[in-house]
Amino acid sequence: MATSKLLFSLCVLGAFASATAAPATYDIDPEHTYPSFEADHMGISVWRGRFNKTTGKVLLDKAGGTGTVDIAIDTASIDFGHPKVAEYVAGPEQLDAAKYPTITYKGKLGGFRNGAPTTLTGELTMHGVTKPVALKVNSFKCVAHPMLKRDYCGADASGSFKRDAFGLDYQPQWGFKPDVTLRIQVEAIKAE
Repeated sequence: MATSKLLFSLCVLGAFASATAAPATYDIDPEHTYPSFEADHMGISVWRGRFNKTTGKVLLDKAGGTGTVDIAIDTASIDFGHPKVAEYVAGPEQLDAAKYPTITYKGKLGGFRNGAPTTLTGELTMHGVTKPVALKVNSFKCVAHPMLKRDYCGADASGSFKRDAFGLDYQPQWGFKPDVTLRIQVEAIKAE
């Protein structure tokens, strides 16, 4: 009798472990996710900005060490803290938000250590051009959301790209360098 109870308990634990180890879908929390960037301004200073509207999903298998990311950014939500500059950059001479309303990033999480990814490799589509962009995951942590009682994960990732590779070669004769540093803080809640 004791053996059958032990076997039953092991089966229940095994079923629980496999259920909790399964890949889970997380919805990006748009109130806590703001891709930000740094770009040169005429070779004399660095301008910083962010995008205010982001949506997407993350599929994460912590135990299996795999995951995917699918992010959509509203191009017109660009924000420099200066409305006229943001309006101009979102306009037809630069990002052309009317023609290209969404910037997307689709990638794979990798380099898992203790259930946390350290890299993200994928493709950025911006201004009608798709190019590979790799990001380093500087920090990653999941906790139980205090109000929603579901797994809640946050990360900070960074990388760089050249904007002229996406057809954004605004005024190089004025000293604008093409290098862009990208930094993303993201939070996501496990889907119900």
